[in-house]
Amino acid sequence: MAKGHSVVAAGHELTVQAVAEILQDGGNAFDAALAGALMTFVAEAVFASPGGGGFLMARRAGRSDATLFDFFAETPLQRRAADEVSFYPIYADFGPAKQEFHIGLGASATPGAVAGLFAVHEALGTLPMKRLAEPAVRAARAGFPLTPFQAYLFTVIAPILTASRGVAAIFAPDGKLLEAGQTFRNAGLADTLEWLAEDGARLFIDGDVGRAIAEQSRTLGGHLTGDDLKRYRVEPREPLTWRYAGATVALNPPPAASGALIAFGFAYLEALGERGRAIDVAALRDAMEATNAARATHGEGLAARLAGGTIAKELREAERHPPAHRGTTHVSVIDSDGNAAAISLSNGEGNGFIVGNFGFMLNNMLGEDDLGPLDAWREGTRMSSMMAPTIVLAPDGTVTALGTGGSNRIRTAILQVAVNLLDHGMDLERAVEAARLHVEREGKVSFEPGLPDGAEEALLAGAPEAHAWPARNLFFGGVHAARRHANGGVEGAGDPRRRGVAVVI
Repeated sequence: MAKGHSVVAAGHELTVQAVAEILQDGGNAFDAALAGALMTFVAEAVFASPGGGGFLMARRAGRSDATLFDFFAETPLQRRAADEVSFYPIYADFGPAKQEFHIGLGASATPGAVAGLFAVHEALGTLPMKRLAEPAVRAARAGFPLTPFQAYLFTVIAPILTASRGVAAIFAPDGKLLEAGQTFRNAGLADTLEWLAEDGARLFIDGDVGRAIAEQSRTLGGHLTGDDLKRYRVEPREPLTWRYAGATVALNPPPAASGALIAFGFAYLEALGERGRAIDVAALRDAMEATNAARATHGEGLAARLAGGTIAKELREAERHPPAHRGTTHVSVIDSDGNAAAISLSNGEGNGFIVGNFGFMLNNMLGEDDLGPLDAWREGTRMSSMMAPTIVLAPDGTVTALGTGGSNRIRTAILQVAVNLLDHGMDLERAVEAARLHVEREGKVSFEPGLPDGAEEALLAGAPEAHAWPARNLFFGGVHAARRHANGGVEGAGDPRRRGVAVVI
């Protein structure tokens, strides 16, 4: 554990390098997180894009509170007639299973990523946005070798990355998807990010990029118009805070669903502890099952009994918004002063069409398989998300920033890492790497190898349909976490399930 330093954890070496460069140049954790976010648009393009959205949880040094910046996607203001809309299914190939997604311009919700980054910069940043964009611009223009993990992700969503000539030119320039070791570059995105840093967020509202988004949507069957882009607002929110094992946990509040569900898990575990139950694998399984049951009944019953109605209310509020449980990446940063930032970003999988010559796809957040019929979503509504950028403040002042991708496994991954830290006293790396389990809404239990002695046998005995995975897997999330202790020591952990990287600066 290094003392007197900053620390970052993220999903790609280039993302970590961008954060480190800004910290070394005198930027604070929030500057660095923004530089990392811009780099994810380049190096983690399957997960993040200027055409997507996300959340940033910010805790200023010495403060006991935090602020959540909500810049997630919003449903369009006006729905076009179904026969005018481009919206069609593709199948992502995960090997053992395939998953249906919908793409096309009709799958895109109003993006908030660019507005969010500039809102955070205005509130908390210290270095010019032009400086924060430099690492991402440089990487996009020069190119970099594709990692095996990123190349694998390309194959998973190959139908999206080859859906149109523009997107294929970036991801499959010779008619074949780029492979590990080949150079990935995106000159169009480099130009866009450089221009954005000069002109500001208005470039994506009524500037050239915003006009291109609206025109592409109009001509190729989307719902978005210039009015959607002009109306969009970043929402600073008070986090949902929960006390657990003496620590204060700042969670993503409604309309996101994640925070209330994680808090419910904490509440259930506390109730078990008060009745003398050990907080072990069996307790976690029971907490996940109870959380699923509470969600299915919109937070009634057990949730109300556990939390005096507080969590029930939060769950009901989250259920009012259309859900989006898509591909996500995360960056956690804590600087040497103790400022902490946790930022989660998503573009879904992308809609399959590059905006103009600007080097990025819009999201396909309206392409959720559980949104129902095309006309099921409510117009002009902030979408709900499972993304869970989280900050944990211990009584002695130790602060931890964490978050993960993983769709509906996000909440169970965060819960388990928090329990490993707060109940079991693990160091950060062990807490992140420890074997995980997940319980689906229908009760199916999935778990990784390496659970404590006897736990695997107990899970299989209690649930014959339980799925024992042969190795740790990205299915169970990718928690990237940074921690600063009260004495100034820092530690970081990048989840190996998603080839995460952590560096002390």
